[in-house]
Amino acid sequence: MRICFVSRGNLGAFIKNGKEVDADLVLCGFQSLGEVSYERELKEETRFFESVAALSRRLETVVVCGCVTDTKGFKRKSAVVAENGRLLGVSDMLNAVDGEVTSGASLRVYETSIGRLGVMVAEDLYFPEVAKSLSLCGSDFIVCPYGVVENTVESVLARSHAFCYGVPVFFCGVGYASIAAVDGTVSFATPVSPAIADFQGVKEYHLVETRRRGFYRPPKKAY
Repeated sequence: MRICFVSRGNLGAFIKNGKEVDADLVLCGFQSLGEVSYERELKEETRFFESVAALSRRLETVVVCGCVTDTKGFKRKSAVVAENGRLLGVSDMLNAVDGEVTSGASLRVYETSIGRLGVMVAEDLYFPEVAKSLSLCGSDFIVCPYGVVENTVESVLARSHAFCYGVPVFFCGVGYASIAAVDGTVSFATPVSPAIADFQGVKEYHLVETRRRGFYRPPKKAY
């Protein structure tokens, strides 16, 4: 799989500069779209979602862009997903910390031509249950559009999720992009934008058994 990371500049500049990339997936950080109002999109005063779909059609690929969506004053961190000219959906961040934005409602795994794409939005990276759920739902890989990367904890978390749950994590923050492989290593990292990375995924399964107390069932009656 070939991934193009866009970690600097907005999507309009990326399109205007004629960036023709040969990639299976284009992943953009939160600087790509900025804030998107659903109301203005419905009134066709803005065309942010249309621009993402149009880019996916022009490049004949899957495009994922981070943004902040505004629903009549309720703001959420979100990711727009499109493939070959079709808007597949918008995923919201589930866990809002300290009221900066509003939390979303549900996780989603997208069926695409390059595999089952799980979306982890921004600070959902801090919550291991999100990556675990996406793994259990059969994601072949997880994409994580992010905002400004302030320290190294994001890289550590992406590596731990990839290792513990067996799903590679493609991370794209503002000014930094990386790939966490299932062996717990960072197989690609760069501040350059746009940046192209080739990645070969590995699927590995193990039977894990645990012994624990609880889940009481009364003994069967003898007849």
